[in-house]
Parts: sequence; C-alpha cells; structure tokens
Amino acid sequence: MDQKKEIRFRVRMTANDLWRFSMYHANKGYLGVFNVLFTLAALFLLFFQGGQMLLPQRLLLVVCALMFTVWQPMLLLVKARRQAAGRGMKEPIDMIFTADGIRAEQGGESVELVWDDVRKVKRIPGELIIYTDRIHAYLLPDTAVGGQREELNKLLHEKLPKEKCGKI
Repeated sequence: MDQKKEIRFRVRMTANDLWRFSMYHANKGYLGVFNVLFTLAALFLLFFQGGQMLLPQRLLLVVCALMFTVWQPMLLLVKARRQAAGRGMKEPIDMIFTADGIRAEQGGESVELVWDDVRKVKRIPGELIIYTDRIHAYLLPDTAVGGQREELNKLLHEKLPKEKCGKI
C-alpha cells in the first residue's frame, strides 16, 4: 500500500449493528453450544415428556425453551437501541486506515492506533470487528465499507499477522 494512501469510512452505528455484535458475543463458543443444548433439551422434554408433567412444569419448560431463542435476543435488542440512542452514537465516527495504523475521529477528538495495537480482526455477518483488547473493539458495518471491502481486506492482511486476521 502507498504510504500516503488512506482508506476512509464514515460509520453511523445503528441499533441493528450493535445488536448483531451483542448476539455474536452472547452466543459464541461454548456459551452458544450450551444455549443450543439447553433449548433442545427443554424442547425434547416438553414434547416427549410434557404429557406426564403438571402445568407449572410444562410452563417452566416453555420459559426455558424461549430463554435463549426469544428473551435473550429481545433484551439485547432493547439494550442496543438504548445504546444507539446514546449521545456517543449520534455522531458518526470517521475511521481512517493507513499504512501506519488506524485513526478514529468523532466530535473533534481523535484516537490513533498503530497496527501492533490491534489484537484481532474478526468478520461476522454484516460487520467487521477490530479488537484492541479482550473487551474493546471498533465495529465496521458492511454498510459503511461499501465497495472498499477488498482494498481494506488487502491492507489488513498486509499489516497484520495471519493469526490476527483469520478468515476476513
């Protein structure tokens, strides 16, 4: 990549973008496997043993079956909507990717990251997640990337080791 060239994105975070990220984190790895197994076990008991149970037991199984399939996603959506309506999300974030690193600008303030500050980059459906540590990340929705996706992927593979890029 040319040292002077920049790839710029204007990111307007929506509740849907935040919800997608929250759902990914709530259901990844062993936690996601547990959620699926828990739901399947509740459904199995409800359909195959439900006739032998009392009404309160059947209602409890219905609640268990809906916990990770309906209730959790709805709670995360409410949280994402509240977060998206917050003051920090109203103004767009300008993300500038250069040969030296990433700069995020919002409301006259700027944060600069060198490529060594990037811990990991992960692609989930609809967005790219750029982790700076275990907890903090920048979200880059596909709607913001537009037609520059290949150029961004090329830069990330150029500047980051393979274990940090994965399958982006």
